[in-house]
Amino acid sequence: MVTATEGFPQELLTKVWTERLAYFRAYTIAHPRLAEAKQKLFSSIQDSSRNSLVMVLGPTGVGKTTLRIKTEQLLTEGVLSKLETDRVRIPVVSVEAIAPESGNFNWRDQFKRLLLQMQEPLVGYKRLPGGRRNEEGEPHASLASKASGAEYRYAVEQALHYRRPLAVLIDEAQHMTKVTSGRKLLDQLDVIKSIANLTSTVHVLFGTYDLLAFHNLNGQLSRRSVDIHFPRYQAEDEGDRKVFVNIVHSFAQRLPFAEPPDLAKDWEYFYERSIGCVGILKDWLVRALAQALRLGRASLTR
Repeated sequence: MVTATEGFPQELLTKVWTERLAYFRAYTIAHPRLAEAKQKLFSSIQDSSRNSLVMVLGPTGVGKTTLRIKTEQLLTEGVLSKLETDRVRIPVVSVEAIAPESGNFNWRDQFKRLLLQMQEPLVGYKRLPGGRRNEEGEPHASLASKASGAEYRYAVEQALHYRRPLAVLIDEAQHMTKVTSGRKLLDQLDVIKSIANLTSTVHVLFGTYDLLAFHNLNGQLSRRSVDIHFPRYQAEDEGDRKVFVNIVHSFAQRLPFAEPPDLAKDWEYFYERSIGCVGILKDWLVRALAQALRLGRASLTR
């Protein structure tokens, strides 16, 4: 079943089209594939060893980024009461791995992004630029522009040690597999394993099936890693087919039109072009809705 309350706030019909679009863009459906993956991921973070590595694999557009955001919210809610008395701690660190412009994955850039997410702690050990302060009035820190990747890595390790997040969530992690040789690929895995070990922090890699390149590279890691498959819906499976039709129907009911369109009757049309990936379906509907609202149309049509 798809968890969703039918319809949308009717006052949206009196709002400007950009507000109506923003409402639908922010709407997500707790469909079975997402709910199952979220439960498995949350349990893996809570129950696994603190130095574990979790890989969430699935096709592009299946909803991995939505899963990451939902998991981040869930982890934050779980430690919210503790954060009131432990201001140093942060519940989770969430970043996106950036594809290299050429050659190998840029770890120095990745470490810098992690530091920025954690508001650059340990300011006494870094050069402070004048005047920059965070939201709590604490001075920001900055490593020198010519600092090596090893210096950035050490700063990240120290930050994770003192901030004590429940997990480090890395989206688009398949970009970490972009290297020039097989030996380099093993080195990539060793970096992740080492940081998880030294900081006792679960690392979660969200990515496409390219992440499978990391499998069986390291026997020790295989013993303390968890794989979570986040698949698309399969039209040939009757159960999947029914769920997908329900998802299309639920999205249609949330389209802010006076008369929501009956999209479910064209479910095969939607399936063929989204191949059962809810994220692709949602992005497509957002673009179609934006065009229809901008042109002042009363509904969506083929």
